[in-house]
Amino acid sequence: MSPITELVLQSTWETVVMVFFSTLFAILLGFPLGIFLFVTSPRGIAPKIIPYQLISRIVNVLRSFPFVILMIVLFPLSRVVLGTAIGTEATIIPLSIAAAPFIARLTETALNEVDKGVIQAAVAMGASKRQVVRKVLIPEALPSIISGVTLTIITLIGYSAMAGAIGGGGLGDLAIRYGYQRFRTDVMIESVVIIIAMVEVIQFLGTKAATLVVKYPIGSFGRQKSPK
Repeated sequence: MSPITELVLQSTWETVVMVFFSTLFAILLGFPLGIFLFVTSPRGIAPKIIPYQLISRIVNVLRSFPFVILMIVLFPLSRVVLGTAIGTEATIIPLSIAAAPFIARLTETALNEVDKGVIQAAVAMGASKRQVVRKVLIPEALPSIISGVTLTIITLIGYSAMAGAIGGGGLGDLAIRYGYQRFRTDVMIESVVIIIAMVEVIQFLGTKAATLVVKYPIGSFGRQKSPK
């Protein structure tokens, strides 16, 4: 195996690690935030205007940050948590913080699309607010949530490539250091092709998962399983 091939494989693995863990942490942070935004919104099942406006504005501010600037701003946090501001592990922190607001807003939007009649029916049957969220809202909104997560993962793949320009590692770093700076067009092309392939695979899997959830809904009040 040639040194360049080893570098390509290593950089691909670094990108996969960055995207996987940043997606995981973004979901763990953004999904509950999205539910909170929906529940406390003026049209939610437990309106609380002040907390809603506060969290909503924080989400909007974080979403408006260009990723490269956000990554630079978060260098001190990465250095405190991990002891370094560069590298694959350090990049996961700004990637997660950049993606979490998108997950939150996409989750809120997906929950807003749930038929209000289904929610009212669940409440009329005596369901508590927690049961409405767990057994009605999330199952009904799951296809849209999956599509939103898919879009976020694809965005993170692009962000991870941009992070390579400022020491983030991965395919972006490989394309710049070994492709652009050393005039290795083949390395740049390989990096781009791999990134495109990753996006295509994620989009295919996300679309497939959303379709399966629509066809075979999980614990949904509003939709019935499709006949086989």
